[in-house]
Amino acid sequence: MQIVMILVPLMLILVALGVLLFSWAVKNGQYDDMDGPAHRILYDDDKDMIPREARRNKSKPDGQKDDAEQTDTDTDKG
Repeated sequence: MQIVMILVPLMLILVALGVLLFSWAVKNGQYDDMDGPAHRILYDDDKDMIPREARRNKSKPDGQKDDAEQTDTDTDKG
């Protein structure tokens, strides 16, 4: 019977702590965006891994444009 006198107050303290932590999480917006992190993993973030020097547009030595730099206006001159 003495164990009940210890476990009941301990249980009540743990429940109160759980309720306080849950209310803090809700108040601080922890549950606002549940789908965002799940979709964020699908986006490609390779741009961050490419060094800054390699990302700069370097023109070819002979002045020609790369295929990625050409636009529809460059090819539609007719």
